[in-house]
Amino acid sequence: MERTQVPNTYQIGEVCQIIVKDNPELRGKGGCWAIVSAVNDFSCTLRMWNGEYTVRIDQLKSLNYTDSECHDMQSLSIRINKLRDSDNLEEAALAVLKHLGELKRPYLTEFEEKMLRFIELECTT
Repeated sequence: MERTQVPNTYQIGEVCQIIVKDNPELRGKGGCWAIVSAVNDFSCTLRMWNGEYTVRIDQLKSLNYTDSECHDMQSLSIRINKLRDSDNLEEAALAVLKHLGELKRPYLTEFEEKMLRFIELECTT
């Protein structure tokens, strides 16, 4: 019997949560947020704190953030990825970026923002 394919309703820039299921590439990333960077028929390419991944749409859950919250998370993603691509990150800085990549809310606390600014200052000069 054929399965009915569900249409892909995700949009570029949307913030989604990862549902690992049977994808070993996503192990350890369950519950993390990601930004949709490309929409295909039955999958999406996502930008996460530690790289890009292509996943089936049944491995995603929309976080239903407002446009403003999506924009804020896109900005955070750009900041994190710019740092991650730098050559002089220490383990402690990577741990902070991983923490920010696993947030369960669409904003940084004042302390998290200060930590991210400090890492940006130290690692991009």
